[in-house]
Amino acid sequence: MSHKTRVLLAEDEKDARDILTFYLNNLFDEVDVVKNGEEGYKLYKKTLSNGGSYDLVITDVKMPKLDGLSMVEEMTKLQPEQKYIIVSAYKDEEYLLKAIGLNIAGYFVKPLDVDKMMKLLKQIKEDMLKNKSEGLNFIKLNDTYKYDKDSFSLYRDNENIKFSKKESLLIETLIKNLDKVVSNEELKKSVWGDKNVSDSTLRTTMKRVKDKIKDNDFIISRKGLGYLIEKK
Repeated sequence: MSHKTRVLLAEDEKDARDILTFYLNNLFDEVDVVKNGEEGYKLYKKTLSNGGSYDLVITDVKMPKLDGLSMVEEMTKLQPEQKYIIVSAYKDEEYLLKAIGLNIAGYFVKPLDVDKMMKLLKQIKEDMLKNKSEGLNFIKLNDTYKYDKDSFSLYRDNENIKFSKKESLLIETLIKNLDKVVSNEELKKSVWGDKNVSDSTLRTTMKRVKDKIKDNDFIISRKGLGYLIEKK
């Protein structure tokens, strides 16, 4: 299975943004670029809500509307395992100390040293692909099923289980909320974009999913509350 790599860059200074964009496009498959932290957070949240993800987020520290570390903190609430590289024109210990506890993979100081930057980016990409090839982005749901977070696919042993778009979105929503009961209203909004979808439509879609995994069902129903998948 081939793995596409995807990066989000948030940088308000045009020169630095152009340099970083050029080199990132030579290393990674997809590069999304924004000009401030507010744009970055909105795009990140939208990407996650559409079932996508980023392998790496690169952000300047001082940006208008929302600074880089505040953006990172908000993103981390949505995706605790997200990796980041911080870019700053300031060798300021305050920023480094604030970044402790966040998943920071590196720190670039302006003016950018292209050789050092490329060395770190190449190493991160190599580690990223190695982790994916070793199945570290798979979630084991039980002894029969595992879920690939990269391709949003469910596997029974090595067999890819086929689902409709709505069925896939339903599973994705539960996977994103492991160990948490997801209410019927949340599921309807996530899968259909409308919490007013009928209960019978939800039950029918859920039944189709559960019929396909009935040999070792991992979706738990909480009557009157919703559904969940417990992390093994």
